[in-house]
Amino acid sequence: MMLKQDMVREATRLTRAGRLVEATALLQRMLRGKAAADAASETSFATREPLIIDAKANVIGKADRPHSPDTSNRPRIPGEELRQHTRGRSGPGSRAKVKRGPPSTPDILPEGGKYIEGSHSNPAGSRNYRLFIPSNYRGQPLPLVVMLHGCTQSPDDFAAGTRMNFIAEEKTCLVVYPAQRREANQAKCWNWFRTADQQRGSGEPSLIAGITRQIMRDYAVDQKRVYIAGLSAGAAAAAIMGATYPDLYAAIGIHSGLACGAATDLPSAFVAMRQGASAASSGSGEGINLTGGRTVPTIVFHGDRDMTVHPSNGDHILGQSLRTTSTQTKLYRGRVQGGHAYTRTIHTDAGGRAILEHWNIHGAGHAWSGGSPAGSYTDPQGPDATREMLRFFLDHSLPEQSVARCP
Repeated sequence: MMLKQDMVREATRLTRAGRLVEATALLQRMLRGKAAADAASETSFATREPLIIDAKANVIGKADRPHSPDTSNRPRIPGEELRQHTRGRSGPGSRAKVKRGPPSTPDILPEGGKYIEGSHSNPAGSRNYRLFIPSNYRGQPLPLVVMLHGCTQSPDDFAAGTRMNFIAEEKTCLVVYPAQRREANQAKCWNWFRTADQQRGSGEPSLIAGITRQIMRDYAVDQKRVYIAGLSAGAAAAAIMGATYPDLYAAIGIHSGLACGAATDLPSAFVAMRQGASAASSGSGEGINLTGGRTVPTIVFHGDRDMTVHPSNGDHILGQSLRTTSTQTKLYRGRVQGGHAYTRTIHTDAGGRAILEHWNIHGAGHAWSGGSPAGSYTDPQGPDATREMLRFFLDHSLPEQSVARCP
């Protein structure tokens, strides 16, 4: 029988060898408390279907009105399907799954806007992207928002689910959606848990920053108002970008994600997702090291019933900044009509400016709050994370430059 520590060691070796599917299957068995000898059939299954460090994207029809997310206390294993209760013909609380094709143009593009394709290459590789250009763009400098999708998603799916293009049309902003390649991760997850992809100037951070700078060169962009946000694995990648490129991004948005440095390999990623980042790092060497001393303004959204990424990760993200920043705290409670209750915590600096904001959404699972069912990983019961995130972003501009690195 393989001991737990031996299984972790073997999973680490497989990860370093690039054999993520086998490593994930081994860790799943460990979390279930199974011996390696009892799971040959599971390994065989894992080689047929890629397992991912996230949940599968649930799909619901536009006509379905979501009820409450699954509130079971049973821990979910990464790769297990995230289910969502829906109200349909079978009545409240029924589990329904409706197949949905790719989002249509009206779900993605406001009237008069443009939605174009592009690509960027550097020594780390290449990534495609989609760019939204609002109808009022006439060559004047505009804010730019970078949106990083979650596992199994695409730029189109993410744009449809968040409806960021529609809010950006109202506020006259550019929005770019980098696309993860399946060759880089079988489930199209951003590789936030690998140290090689947590460094400024290399790996995936260099590609995301390269796409950002390419848009800044090709279009008129207000260089002091460039922002980045993401969901789940994309949110963890956004946290890394905020830490490693504080001279590029004025503020970051993290929805259902993890802090920069929350994990450095696949085993610690599982621990961080299941128990929280502090458990994975054991309090050693964690946090964002901003050599310039700048606290990057951050807005966090997390459902307190998230069974894929532990809700304590949201607190950990803000905790990194609060260890080095003195703030005043304001607490607000509310409820979306017919939807979720929430607790909103705002941290203000000495000048009264809100620099950190945390939305704890009660009863919500692993899904974009207030999103459209035209996309995956969405919970239309609100609050509207897209609108609130963009509101927070536009309140912040980039100050003097500084340089940061992940621990």
